[in-house]
Amino acid sequence: MAEKKSTHEKLSEAGRKGGERSHGGRGSESEERHGMSREEAGRKGGEKVAEERGPEFYSEIGRKGGEKVSEERGPEFYKEIGHKGGEKVAEERGPEFYKEIGHKGGEKVAEERGPGFYSEIGQKGGETVAEERGREFYQQIGKKGAEAQPKEAKRRGGERSHKND
Repeated sequence: MAEKKSTHEKLSEAGRKGGERSHGGRGSESEERHGMSREEAGRKGGEKVAEERGPEFYSEIGRKGGEKVSEERGPEFYKEIGHKGGEKVAEERGPEFYKEIGHKGGEKVAEERGPGFYSEIGQKGGETVAEERGREFYQQIGKKGAEAQPKEAKRRGGERSHKND
C-alpha cells in the first residue's frame, strides 16, 4: 500500500517536477492533479501563514532579508535600485507625478503636525546652516539672488514673480 502524501508534499513535488520541464503552454502537473496553479497555491499558503503568524512575521522576515542583502551588497545597492526605480516611475508617469505626490505629502504633514511645523524646521535648518557656514553665507546668497532678479521685479521693490511657483 502506497504511503499517503500531505497536500504540502504533493505541491512541493509538483513544483519540483514542474520546474524541471517546460510546459509548452499547458497547465502544470500540479494544476492538473489538484485543480490549482502554483500561483494560487502560493497565494493560499501565504494567506495561511499570515493567518497563523500575523503580519508581524512578514515584517520581521523582510527586515532580516533586507539586512542580509545590505551586508552582502552594501548601501550602494539600495541607492542604485532606488534610483532605477525612480527613473522608471518618472518615465512611466512623468515629472508631474512627483510634484503631485510631494504636494499631497506636504499637505498631509501640515495637517498632522500643524501650520507652524514648516516654519519651525525651516528655522532649525537656517540655524544649522549659519553655524556650519557662517552668517556671511546668507549675505552672499542674498546678493546673488538680488542680482538674478529680473529688472522689472527690482523696480517694484524686489518682489519676485511667482509665475513658476
